[in-house]
Amino acid sequence: MVRYKKSEEKRKQILFAAFQALSELGYDSVTLQTIADHAEVSKGVVHYYFGSKEAVLVELLEWLTAKISAKEQAAVQEQPTAAGKLKAYIDSAFPGPAKNRSFYRVYLDFLARASRIPVYREINQRFYDNCARISTEVLTLGQKEGIFAKALIPDTTAPVIRAIIDGCLIQWLMKDDDELHAAYKESCYEAVMKVLRV
Repeated sequence: MVRYKKSEEKRKQILFAAFQALSELGYDSVTLQTIADHAEVSKGVVHYYFGSKEAVLVELLEWLTAKISAKEQAAVQEQPTAAGKLKAYIDSAFPGPAKNRSFYRVYLDFLARASRIPVYREINQRFYDNCARISTEVLTLGQKEGIFAKALIPDTTAPVIRAIIDGCLIQWLMKDDDELHAAYKESCYEAVMKVLRV
């Protein structure tokens, strides 16, 4: 049991190191050696746990998107009203400049490859399916509460909510100005509300 726990801790250490390396250097510059350097272990240790750079990166994308989904779902579940759930969802997606910058630098690298690498596409689809479930929960509750348009169809509206969130965060990232983070979060909230209140 202790060995298993240490093994899982080492895997997480390597995944976090891979995340840091990708955020700092970009996908093409990351090697098993740079991941090992960031984890402060030997390249052999990384190879022992994952076998290849690709294996590390596949598990990293799975780990990252699952972590984000769980955090957003937990934030939404804490709120009893649709308005509260929507605000919690957007607040969770905008945790702060440093976290958003690191995540989107890595995530955009993966997205750039998702159309050509099936396993990345599948992991990303699971992430967006989770996002759609959250958005559907918010939308349908808001429709029951009478604050969102009854005519909106969850299957087509839910993806738009995440598209606005990701779009606002990508635009903020390109501005490279931490001071604008709060303004982009507020604009995101207002844009989503406009869609839902049509």
